[in-house]
Amino acid sequence: MNEFQASTDQRELLANELESKATVFEQPISGASEATGYGEKKQLLLDEIEKLKVRRDKLLSEAERLYTEMAPLEALLEGDEVMDADRAYEIRKQYNELKIPYDSRKHQASIVSNQIARREKLANQDTLMASYTESMANWKADEQELNEKRDSLSTRLEQIQQQATEDMAKARQAETDAATAYAQAVAWGDTEGEKNANTDAQKAAKNLATATEHNRRQHLIMNALEQELVTVDQHIAEAQREYIAIERTALLLAQMVLEEQWNEQARALLDMGGKLWAAYRLIDRDQIGLSKLTLPEQGENFHNWTSSDLSERSYKYTVREILSL
Repeated sequence: MNEFQASTDQRELLANELESKATVFEQPISGASEATGYGEKKQLLLDEIEKLKVRRDKLLSEAERLYTEMAPLEALLEGDEVMDADRAYEIRKQYNELKIPYDSRKHQASIVSNQIARREKLANQDTLMASYTESMANWKADEQELNEKRDSLSTRLEQIQQQATEDMAKARQAETDAATAYAQAVAWGDTEGEKNANTDAQKAAKNLATATEHNRRQHLIMNALEQELVTVDQHIAEAQREYIAIERTALLLAQMVLEEQWNEQARALLDMGGKLWAAYRLIDRDQIGLSKLTLPEQGENFHNWTSSDLSERSYKYTVREILSL
């Protein structure tokens, strides 16, 4: 009985997965003609989303019911209770018979959830893309503002560094000049010059001490400016990362939309090809070029349209329809 139930569940799993894939293939998102307005397409998507949600909820409900039956068995298998081999085997067997359909329901629910998410993005593509575009513009503006702030900080830092170097060089040069003048006055016995040079040397020493203290404060300012530059650079890097992340999200949405547009255009081409195939068939000519056709369907289905699709479509055209060019 258990073996029969397990076999039945496995067949049910395969049937459900095939049904899920068939549903996606038979009800394409972009199956509407070019004449169908965006509003109608959106409504079709919304209707399909509701159906998918019902299916997902049903799968999750079934999974929850199965887990309720599995839980006591799982507790026994993972518990400390000592049991003989036959009982352990029987419990493990019962657990596995429930685990197979449980995993199946969870997997199918995950697939349906992805289908819902895709359709929700397609239904709201205009709003989403506008939001992405606005966010990208805001982050780009932030980056530009931060770069301007960085340029301002860099300019100010360079000015202070240059001024500090020049101030210290002047103060040291003044002290050196006073010492040289004093030495020359002593060498030439110029008492008055010696006195003046001594006064200049003392003044230069005081100026150097003042310049040294000012230079210390300037270095504190320069360190603060350098730290601020590090912070600004971090914000710039963050703005760039956010921009790239949103840009990628926007590109993924664009890819999704373009995939559906491709599928829609491909179906239109297939319809035209079917009409041409019908014309060839009715005048008893071979469709040599069209027989090599391969058009890949994009998006969530792994499928190629081939000449067999053209042949199938060709039978829906009457002679009158073919003649109405």
